[in-house]
Amino acid sequence: MTKQKITAVLLLPLILSGCVQAAQYSHGNAGFSSVSTTTADATGKHTVWIQNRHDAQAAAKQVKVLLAKKSIDAETAVQIVILNNKGLQAAYAGLGEAAADAWQSTMFANPIVGVGLTGIGTPGLAVFKSVEGVLATNIVALATRKKAIDIAGTGFRRAQLGAALQTLQLAADTRRAWITAVAAHETAAQLSKAQATADAASELAKKLGETGALTKSAQARHHVFYAELAGQTAKARLDSRLAKEELTRLMGLWGPDIDYQLPNRLAQLPKGLLTQDQIEAEALRRRVDLQMARLDLDATAQSYKLTEAIRYVTDLEILTGFETERELEDGVKKADTTGNIELEFTIPIFDTGKARMRKAELAYMRAANLLAEKAVNVRSEARSAYQAYRANYDIARHYRNSVLPLRADIEEESLLTYNGMITNTFELLSDSRETINSALLAVNAKRDFWLAEASLAPAIYGGGVGAADGGADLAATAEGSGGH
Repeated sequence: MTKQKITAVLLLPLILSGCVQAAQYSHGNAGFSSVSTTTADATGKHTVWIQNRHDAQAAAKQVKVLLAKKSIDAETAVQIVILNNKGLQAAYAGLGEAAADAWQSTMFANPIVGVGLTGIGTPGLAVFKSVEGVLATNIVALATRKKAIDIAGTGFRRAQLGAALQTLQLAADTRRAWITAVAAHETAAQLSKAQATADAASELAKKLGETGALTKSAQARHHVFYAELAGQTAKARLDSRLAKEELTRLMGLWGPDIDYQLPNRLAQLPKGLLTQDQIEAEALRRRVDLQMARLDLDATAQSYKLTEAIRYVTDLEILTGFETERELEDGVKKADTTGNIELEFTIPIFDTGKARMRKAELAYMRAANLLAEKAVNVRSEARSAYQAYRANYDIARHYRNSVLPLRADIEEESLLTYNGMITNTFELLSDSRETINSALLAVNAKRDFWLAEASLAPAIYGGGVGAADGGADLAATAEGSGGH
């Protein structure tokens, strides 16, 4: 078997392996199916990666259909955000960049070719007396190619999880924004109702004051209550508009689309609650940011092995070349070609690689400790989320089952005694105001429960507040550990 055939047989498996690995990174939606599956498991929503005009038109059409509903519920708002938020599409573009980096890692390094021409020929011969050529290949890059591909593949999987994490956080932010906007609208409505009562009391106090039946100080008390309530109502209406605007911003809406409607009030409390069974285990199994921390540890370990492999020799090149010399002897043109092989490498006299190895070891220790810390935090966050969910349910139910019925009884009795001329008008109005204050507290308690309920999914799957940063950049970790 010739030397050329032997070389081809040896290189063929490497080339085919590179082609197979490159195929999973080279197509347009590389890695997005994993993002879509993770998002669907956590939110139940359809995720799209818009890469052309057709995709954009299809997504815009779906958004129009969703906005055509009489009022936008929380689930609809989340779906609109996933379809229409431009920042999320930018995150998916980052996934494409990671796929391109992984694709690049599967390619062999291009050889370096050099050609040199020297000397002046004699008359009748070519202008140049000799021609030299050289072909250089980096042996270290070829020997560590598999490790480099593994590191890039780990970075790509981490980018998949990062895109999924940003989707989950955006979905969680949208749910909270929707709950806050609807609760703010309900609060403003309750304060408007209270303001009508205060207006009636203030007007009655004015008329009684004109007849001399009410002192000026007593009149002032009713007037100032009305004035303060008017300020609170104006503030509540502003909060309602701002909360809706935040939701609009998350959904990426502008122009006529911002005139969508929200429900007048939050839904009533559910009849039953989720149980705490296995919530910590589920969080440890499903949390996306914990999986990213595991990949960080894997990538650091891979970088450590790469650093160890090139500890002593970081640059090893083999140079194969030829030299052809032509001359005229006894009137006959002669050409003499000789081949040569050269090996170039750095002698590790001063830099023995100990510093790089130490840096790689510390990077691994850092990643291991960060993973352990993340595991502790995930379990704690899962427990805290359930405790908030359970406690806020009990508080909201207490207002619904105890406080509001008692206030209704008091108001009903006040009305009966007023009709029997036992109590006066101001006592009746005072009881009505207290009933409205209790209703406001009940609205706040119900809002807190639904916010706690919306935090359960992020506690199990990821996407809580501040989770989208994703930690340290993987490529920087690999480079700092000695990768190339």
